[in-house]
Amino acid sequence: METLPYGSWPSPIDAALAAAHDGHPEYVGFVGDEAWWTEPRPTEGGRRTLVRRRVGGREESVLPAPWNVRSRVIEYGGHPWAGAIVDGRPLVVFVDFADQRLYRYELDGEPQPLTPVSLVGGGLRWAEPRLVLDRGEVWCVLEEFTGDGPTDVRRVPAAVPLDGSAAQDRDAVRELADARHRFVTGPRLSPDGRSAAWLAWDHPRMPWDGTELVVAGVAEDGTLRRQRTVAGGPRESIAQVDWAADGSLLYASDRTGWWNLYRDGTPLCPREEEFAGPLWKLGQRWFAPLDSGLIAVVHGRGATALGILDPETGEIVDAAGPWTEFAPTLAVHGERVVAVGASPRSAYEVVELNTLRHARTDSRGGAPIGRARVIGAEHDDAVDPAHYPEPQIRTFTGPAGRDVHAHIYPPHNPGCVPPGDELPPYVVRAHGGPTSRAPLVLDLEIAYFTSRGIGVAEVNYGGSTGHGREYRNRLREQWGVVDVEDCAAVALALADEGTADRDRLAIRGGSAGGWTTAASLTSTDVYACGTIIYPVLDLAGWGAGETHDFESQYLETLVGPLAEVPARYVERSPTEHADRITAPFLLLQGLDDVICPPAQCERFLERIAGRRVPHAYIAFEGEGHGFRRAETMIRVLESELSLYAQVFGLNPRDVPTLELSK
Repeated sequence: METLPYGSWPSPIDAALAAAHDGHPEYVGFVGDEAWWTEPRPTEGGRRTLVRRRVGGREESVLPAPWNVRSRVIEYGGHPWAGAIVDGRPLVVFVDFADQRLYRYELDGEPQPLTPVSLVGGGLRWAEPRLVLDRGEVWCVLEEFTGDGPTDVRRVPAAVPLDGSAAQDRDAVRELADARHRFVTGPRLSPDGRSAAWLAWDHPRMPWDGTELVVAGVAEDGTLRRQRTVAGGPRESIAQVDWAADGSLLYASDRTGWWNLYRDGTPLCPREEEFAGPLWKLGQRWFAPLDSGLIAVVHGRGATALGILDPETGEIVDAAGPWTEFAPTLAVHGERVVAVGASPRSAYEVVELNTLRHARTDSRGGAPIGRARVIGAEHDDAVDPAHYPEPQIRTFTGPAGRDVHAHIYPPHNPGCVPPGDELPPYVVRAHGGPTSRAPLVLDLEIAYFTSRGIGVAEVNYGGSTGHGREYRNRLREQWGVVDVEDCAAVALALADEGTADRDRLAIRGGSAGGWTTAASLTSTDVYACGTIIYPVLDLAGWGAGETHDFESQYLETLVGPLAEVPARYVERSPTEHADRITAPFLLLQGLDDVICPPAQCERFLERIAGRRVPHAYIAFEGEGHGFRRAETMIRVLESELSLYAQVFGLNPRDVPTLELSK
């Protein structure tokens, strides 16, 4: 055991290792009896591939590089593929990121385009494909740009012919319903094929503010007629809808302040916990009905478990296993459930629960109990897990006595201890969204720092999900206030209790977390430095057309109506107060980012020019909103560590020095 200062501990977790393990499986589904999903490939240009698990157990990538299975609908994307067994062979349709066309793929052949290219604005985009084989079609969401502006766009449920006749002909794409709503999810057909259900909402609402559950009849010509709203509204968020095998309508609504499950309007398991979450990507699934009438659910409060709900009794029995967090993706086939789970000791992996094989019911015929097993993307300890952080779940007291939830990751290395009187530096991490949360799972980016002797605090500030609508609504018109205060409250509490060094506190975040970081550096003196990643920096510019359509009116609730409170947009913008920054910072930006464009960073840097604040700006070609390439992530981590080393007086090993300009 060596005695070394914090920040200088030798670690086997280098930036390349952390980058190689970035991202996780997503969008699970079945093709016949086989489970399929998408997986990231950071070392292959950051693409996502489609993976299948053969019935015999072998796992294999379906599409070689450069195919990239990823949709850009609403920029954050959505479920990008669907598959079925046709004539004894898998038939798959998928969206390729490069041109956003929908492709048909049969194994051992070449993908064939099903949709045309449009040169208008962002072109034609597709999400949530579902094979409707008896009609020879793919039903999905069509996002169509009608002009060159980011908000010149319409979205409708649409049907694409499977025979390729629309590959060069936009008119061959059949629109299933009119474009009466700004945003829609993919239609889901009832078991008898006579009805369809989907979600819809309009500006200025975000889907976690309020959505409508729309049901329509399927006419003989395949169009959706007699649309009617059966649930939801401006102040009720329906996050997911599906049909049970008996034809009843299942949906998750937060009408009580918590996203709970309903069947034809009747609550199934009323609890003060979440059975759904914020719909950032089309096709996210928190529940899936089984043929037996039971329902697989991802549920929890502040964390999520995989459970089986008996809708007749309201009882839930959670699957046994080591996972403490499940992602919003589920697929069922017969009595099999496939999900994606993780824990503080394991990254996300694909797991399966066979409810029939493991069924054990009580005398009342309650829900089955079973142990899930890993079937794909199995976690493999690349280093001795003794180097993983040992997190703490904590609740702090913020301004006005409000609770602030956080995950604390103290410095941890099995081979090192600090000098007896030294307190560790800490980095406060503000998650993106901001309507999102930081899950408690193994993240080698966090371990990269903790194993070197730098603590990390992930703050689920007011406005985060997982704790009900009231907690989520704390950020309404308070963005740049509550998030900043809550992060500062955690940082200062750690210092006051002797956990962290008050003089060596940093803050970092990406997207909305980048905003919180920049706002913290311009409005508080809590932090000695900060790392700002693809941020919002100029509210007026962002709210006046610098971002994409999905979030173009998000600030109306986060900050307030621009027409009514324009001064508030100026008052809170870091760009407007760049002269207040005295702490060194690192600014990181993707040049292809259309959500938080580089222009925001450029204006911010113009305002600090000549002020002699140590800083570095690194812009990455080929990267958008969320870095995906291994080489990018390596440079990001090493640059971030070098910033902290220079500001905190640390001596990390084998890390390139970041040049800070003034």
